[in-house]
Amino acid sequence: MDIAHPDTPSLLRRLQPGDWLYALAVAGGGMFALRQYGGFMDVYDMAILALVVPAVIAVGWRWKPFRLFLAAVAALALTSVGLYEGDLARAEKIFLLKYFLSSQTAIMWMSALVFLATGSYGLGLAARSDFAEKTGSALTWTSATFGTTGLFVRWYESYLIGRDVGHIPLSNLYEVFVLFTLLTSLLYLYYEGRYATRRMGAFVLLVISAAVSFLLWYTFSREAQEIQPLIPALQSYWMKVHVPANFIGYGAFALAAMIGVADLLVRHGILASRLPSLEVLGDVMYKAIAIGFAFFTIATILGALWAAEAWGTYWQWDPKETWAFIVWLNYAAWLHIRLTKGLRGPMLAWWAVIGLLVTAFAFVGVNMFLSGLHSYGSL
Repeated sequence: MDIAHPDTPSLLRRLQPGDWLYALAVAGGGMFALRQYGGFMDVYDMAILALVVPAVIAVGWRWKPFRLFLAAVAALALTSVGLYEGDLARAEKIFLLKYFLSSQTAIMWMSALVFLATGSYGLGLAARSDFAEKTGSALTWTSATFGTTGLFVRWYESYLIGRDVGHIPLSNLYEVFVLFTLLTSLLYLYYEGRYATRRMGAFVLLVISAAVSFLLWYTFSREAQEIQPLIPALQSYWMKVHVPANFIGYGAFALAAMIGVADLLVRHGILASRLPSLEVLGDVMYKAIAIGFAFFTIATILGALWAAEAWGTYWQWDPKETWAFIVWLNYAAWLHIRLTKGLRGPMLAWWAVIGLLVTAFAFVGVNMFLSGLHSYGSL
């Protein structure tokens, strides 16, 4: 499987009965969602669902471990929904909800497991322990499962508060930091399996742990876990496609930066015998930036369309828009130099690492230090 260079006809020829059963199961899940929650959907929601189903099927066809992850998330989320029985107060009365499957407890489990995974990967790298690295991988999968479950349950909980409150959980820094954690984890796990090495985990999990640390600070200092109604500017179907595409880009860029750190260490003879080769590290860095750039480009276009609908113009050089454009130019230049000039080596690794600082400012710094039309995401 190669996300950057798909070969769809070849893939279809390789499909087995189990692959078609998986596709039927996902399609059935889509039909169940439509039947169960169709009353809460408008035509745009239904269109998004119709696009998500084949996309999830395609991912599962190309990446087999994703199937078990999806099944686990579905089982846990449906169990949680069933336990609520339409009453949000049961979150404090039912053992499984209170300690495992309400949105907040699931996200707290995600956070704890990320830290444990980071330690396991670090131990594995330091001690050359396959067991510790396998444990880190299992913990990362489990944390992603709990976090994704938490987001889906949070979506349901918002409707239990009130139909006018209910919304997809992508509307504030708390929710998008959870999303960033999940997407970066899943992207890393894909490349871990693709290249059959867990030695990159000690680096990538550091940036995920940093995101979780911010999430916990934001939760406990601002009570950010509380579900709030959407402000008018976010009451749009565009949010449901713009934000996920944006954060696939952010996650991929963060992953590339940490691979860049590993690349630079190997070039200086540090941990060179314990880390993957420069060829592998360079390939992962390139593919992560390529897929991140593709999704970030899509997100920028979608954001412009959203702006035209909300504010009457596609672009206003708002601070968030300006820094998003800077991020886009940064990675466009990185890809241009690598693809057209054939450049390799430490400069690209340094560029990827420094690019994370640019991306982080666009992600969080703008919200902290600048104000504009996107100030609804401020700290």
